[in-house]
Amino acid sequence: MKVKNWMVTDVITVGPENTVEDAIQLMKKHYIRHLPVVDNGRLVGFVTESNLRPYLYPDKLKLPLKEVMILNPITIDPEASIDEAAKIIYKYKIGGIPVISQGKLVGIITVTDILEAFIELMGILKASSRIDVVPKNDNLDEVLEVIKKEGGKIISIGMDVNINGEKVYFIRLEKIGLEKIASDLEVMGHKIVAMIE
Repeated sequence: MKVKNWMVTDVITVGPENTVEDAIQLMKKHYIRHLPVVDNGRLVGFVTESNLRPYLYPDKLKLPLKEVMILNPITIDPEASIDEAAKIIYKYKIGGIPVISQGKLVGIITVTDILEAFIELMGILKASSRIDVVPKNDNLDEVLEVIKKEGGKIISIGMDVNINGEKVYFIRLEKIGLEKIASDLEVMGHKIVAMIE
């Protein structure tokens, strides 16, 4: 999954001569928290709701953005993966990243866009069933074979370690009854933790 498929391409921007007040008004009007600062199509800075807070006083609202913007903001290429964007956002504790191609601003990707991509990837909003299993001897392949034999179509698999140190696999399937699958797995010695139909 690439950034280009999830980024916002109709980006609201401001110029370096626009004021703090201009930026705040644009953010309110468009319900956004990030504004790339662009000069002749090139990204020259970035302003966010949080970095403008210190300037929300009457005597500072008329400051030009070139005096308060983030210089050399972190950017990402449209061909980068969503995973890479998520790592950058997590590492730097930021809410959005300008997307740059050949020096030009082509989009912006935010935490919300990345969350939407992961929800799509995990199939969370699709009609689905989920079975959580601790495989006997950590034999996930055997669990998956049983699921497929019973007609289960896998959407996604997640994994966590429980308090006993066991690997619990969260297997999301296209909507299906889980009773027969769970019964077959238990007979084989696999532990069913939870089922959601």
